[in-house]
Amino acid sequence: MPIVPDDKDWTWVLERPCAECGFDASTVSPESVATLLRANAASWEGVLRQPADVVRRRPADDRWAPLEYACHVRDVCALYRERLVLMLRDDDPLYPNWDQDMTAAEERYDEQDPVAVSLQLQATAAALADAFDGVHGDQWLRTGRRSDGARFSIAGFSRYLLHDPVHHLYDVTGRRGS
Repeated sequence: MPIVPDDKDWTWVLERPCAECGFDASTVSPESVATLLRANAASWEGVLRQPADVVRRRPADDRWAPLEYACHVRDVCALYRERLVLMLRDDDPLYPNWDQDMTAAEERYDEQDPVAVSLQLQATAAALADAFDGVHGDQWLRTGRRSDGARFSIAGFSRYLLHDPVHHLYDVTGRRGS
């Protein structure tokens, strides 16, 4: 069972609040995503400063440890920046789906250094936020596609993306809307 589901039917994220974490993309303007992403990234520093036994412990078989979620969020920010650059540069680019569980295993998320991950997460989130800050006017309407057929405008893509770090911060803190 994947710990982070591959969202084949992703549109619900944009249409209604997440029943679990409370994030409501319909209330978020695409222009505010960069600011919200930076705030979320800052919250991970406190999560990763917890004792090693807390940061590395999985609370259940179907949940990652806080460190693993932080690594995932870091990698999501890097991946989405690449995809955003493609969407801005190319007309309706097709980008492959990402096997996040395979990446977690191959990159040994559970063995990474929490201090290094915190710094990396801050940097990748800042780079992605900076890229979103550079989107203006009709650029928000540019599209990109995943290989599973999902098509995003940059506006929808930005709000869809934001759900991921917000939800995973909820996974590790239990605080809705973090």
